Amino acid sequence: MPKRVPFALLATASLIAAACGVHAQTLTVSPNETLETQGLSVLIDQNQFSPIFFDEKNAGIQIVLHGDRIATDGAVRLDRTPEQWAPVPAFVSRTRGTEPNQIVVRSAYKEQNLSYAVKVTAEPGGFRIAVDLDQPLPAALAGKAGFNLDFLPTAYFGKTYLMDAAPGLFPRHPTGPMARDGSGDPLPLAQGGKSITLSPEDPMTRVSITSDQGTLALYDARARAQNGWFVVRSLIAAGAKENAVVWHVRPNVVKNWVRQPVVSFNQAGYTPGRSKVALIELDPNFRAPAQAQLVRLGADGSRQTVLTARVQPRGKWTRYNYAAFDFSSVREPGVYAIAYAGQTTNPFRIAADAYDRIWQTSLDTFIAEQMDHMGIREQYRVWSAPSHLDDARQAPPNHVHFDGYKMGPTTDSPFKAGEHIPGLAIGGFQDAGDYDIQTPENASVVRDLVWARELYGLDWDETSVDEAARAVEIRKPDGVEDAIQQIRHGTHQLLAQYKVFGHAIVGIIDPVLRQYAHLGDAGSQTDGLLFDSSLKPGERKGLASGNQDDRWAFTTDLPANNLMVAGALAGSARALAASDAALSAEALAAAKALWAKQQNGPIKAGDGRDDSSSPRSADAANVVATVELLITSKGDRVYADRLRQLLPVIRQNFLWVGAPAVRAIPFMDASYRQQLEPLVREMKAKMDGELKGNPFGVPIGLGTWAGSQQVVSFGSTMYLMHKAFPEIVGTGYTLDAIDYVLGRHPATNVSLVSTVGTQSKLIGYGHNRADYSFIPGGLVPGVLVVKPDFPEQKLDWPFLWFENEYTVSTTSAYILAARAAMAATEEVK
Repeated sequence: MPKRVPFALLATASLIAAACGVHAQTLTVSPNETLETQGLSVLIDQNQFSPIFFDEKNAGIQIVLHGDRIATDGAVRLDRTPEQWAPVPAFVSRTRGTEPNQIVVRSAYKEQNLSYAVKVTAEPGGFRIAVDLDQPLPAALAGKAGFNLDFLPTAYFGKTYLMDAAPGLFPRHPTGPMARDGSGDPLPLAQGGKSITLSPEDPMTRVSITSDQGTLALYDARARAQNGWFVVRSLIAAGAKENAVVWHVRPNVVKNWVRQPVVSFNQAGYTPGRSKVALIELDPNFRAPAQAQLVRLGADGSRQTVLTARVQPRGKWTRYNYAAFDFSSVREPGVYAIAYAGQTTNPFRIAADAYDRIWQTSLDTFIAEQMDHMGIREQYRVWSAPSHLDDARQAPPNHVHFDGYKMGPTTDSPFKAGEHIPGLAIGGFQDAGDYDIQTPENASVVRDLVWARELYGLDWDETSVDEAARAVEIRKPDGVEDAIQQIRHGTHQLLAQYKVFGHAIVGIIDPVLRQYAHLGDAGSQTDGLLFDSSLKPGERKGLASGNQDDRWAFTTDLPANNLMVAGALAGSARALAASDAALSAEALAAAKALWAKQQNGPIKAGDGRDDSSSPRSADAANVVATVELLITSKGDRVYADRLRQLLPVIRQNFLWVGAPAVRAIPFMDASYRQQLEPLVREMKAKMDGELKGNPFGVPIGLGTWAGSQQVVSFGSTMYLMHKAFPEIVGTGYTLDAIDYVLGRHPATNVSLVSTVGTQSKLIGYGHNRADYSFIPGGLVPGVLVVKPDFPEQKLDWPFLWFENEYTVSTTSAYILAARAAMAATEEVK
């Protein structure tokens, strides 16, 4: 039943509603086939459900109200509160309808024999949704299929709703009610009404829905899964066909609402001599002042304007206009803020040491927290008990895993399906907010840390690592460089795979969805005991149990993986030579063997996860591995000759392999550098052309995963180009990249690296995301462009992985870029 709220609150809500009534501005169809009016956008299947991850909360009908995407997944669904891998409809087509300002989307559930059209039509005060089925529901779907629209929980926490006239409260934490049939399904918070109003007291988030056909129900899907949203739903009646569901949706639009400017800048601050340009993101309807001020903050709290300058137009990108405020002329160290349009930003520093520690927590805390097969402690806090000590069992052949891993008809393994594989419970890093070991990503972490040490130095010791005791203690120096310990830890896993199989494997991952969705301590995800089929579930005997919770190893022998691992091991051999000669020699021997195996004939492409085409093609990986062995061997002719033979591959893939290609220059003859020079010029010209498309000076990805990793990779690559060809490439690209990830990006101005900078991303998609918390030093993907033109980065909702999920290789790539930026600032003191 809906919860009662005090009369005073209802009276206040009524007054607000009267003062801020629905602004009946008519929606019109845009050229992108969205419905638009000032303050409101209705996106209609411009973003489809994922074929792999299904429900990403970015599909179907979506509502952007007052600059915030508050509703998503407007579609026919087969579950009251669908989870991530619940069935989703397949998009068929989107067309203009026969009525004015109408869009028609056709979708289907092919396996369930359900096809239908959803008509979205502008009408006074909002829009109409009508569902037309091609045929009445199959009997199996009666009482199950309905139309859902999901609302963002953080937009409604602590606010009220009205189901018809009955009041209720949106709970901060799911509190039920739950079905008593053992299903784990939540029951409605409210049901049976023909209308519902969400947050009647708040004109910024108020939405009303009225149903012509059938009643409405409101669910809290978080009671089923923490990443669920508040769901408004109408069942489709048995026998219904045309107008099976008809809703009238009335988002309240504040008259003449205009989004306030976002002033974005590097939250870590600036060194005195470098360029300093803030970007201002502007609603096209905002009357933008022509000037901005730089304000210096005094010890007594005083504010002194030290610079007033005109802002320079930077054009339009997506739905916003941009302007630049250049304060490069200010070099005096101090604490500053930017004043624009009556607002003053949070403070930032100008200081010579502004970037000295921007990489530190990424190395000594985030990467440490992701270490697998270890117990991880930070003072009073225990991040994890020793994890996955039961690794691993052989994954079965002909299997497609729900997270994208694939096993073909052969396993490339001496082990039978389900058999325990000894030797894998060592080293490695859990990839992301989930707990799998992705071999290519582990290889990238090792390579990035090797490069960061060699190129820029990572002389830092803040964490103790005891591999034999499986113990990690953050904030406890042990006399060994943290980077060396992390390189060693990654090397242990890569070598373990080679020892067991003679090749690299795809990775190690949870076998079932319930286990995969585990949140919290990695050490409690499995029981740490080896599975024994002779024991019953829950039964234990010695070091074995009857629980089939041991992770699966996907063991396909892919050349691209072998070459990525060969390159990582060759680099680790260099890094470990002084501290662990035996492990260094073992890594180098494995690297040479893995590399040599792939040098005869064409190499099969594949990214090592799903064997699809990707930038990690085997040919490109061959260049990387060859360069690493060339450097380790200090120019051995075998690798130098092979690298010359790979020049056609380098030319074809220079955007991807340019960084390792220029690293090889000191070990090659003069003609090699000469052949790279036109490639560098061509790449620079291509990047300059691409970068003109946005005001931020970096490549911004427009895919389904936000692009901070490609930005940091761009930054570190361009600095290597600068060092090799300073007459062609400057340092500006690298500094633009670090500015982007530390705050100068679309949508918000927070640093994308948790705890780095004055304001940073403090609610992320990590192991602790259910606590709305963060992992220090982790880099989130950042700003997603929700198609067609809405840049988004939600600061308060952790469960959108494509914006908020930390990954270990993204963060190691950030460390490399951060050190490159530090080096760049040394050149412009």
